[in-house]
Amino acid sequence: MALEFSEKESNGVTVVTLSGRVTLGEESNKLRTKLKDLLGQGKTRLVLDLAEVKYIDSAGLGTLVAGFTTARNQGASMKLANLTKKFDEQLHITKLVTVFDVYDSVEGAVKSFG
Repeated sequence: MALEFSEKESNGVTVVTLSGRVTLGEESNKLRTKLKDLLGQGKTRLVLDLAEVKYIDSAGLGTLVAGFTTARNQGASMKLANLTKKFDEQLHITKLVTVFDVYDSVEGAVKSFG
């Protein structure tokens, strides 16, 4: 299943809903390009809604970390929302849960920007 995006604005925050798989190859490249495009458009407050992500591999995790780092280096913030149970476990196992700001809902992530 190919990775797809939908995008909306909510209180000055760009919410990107991902659906499909984030894996090595085309999918992780699509995500990397999408994040770079958003940052290039001056979007500095990003929330990635991951409720519809069916699978993410180590390359997908690496892409998220790279996107997070790029955003931070450009003065932007990227937060994750609606993690699946499996993805939440992956973040805990890899200790990446300490890197990302993770929220149970998109609304919570948007509100966290204040």
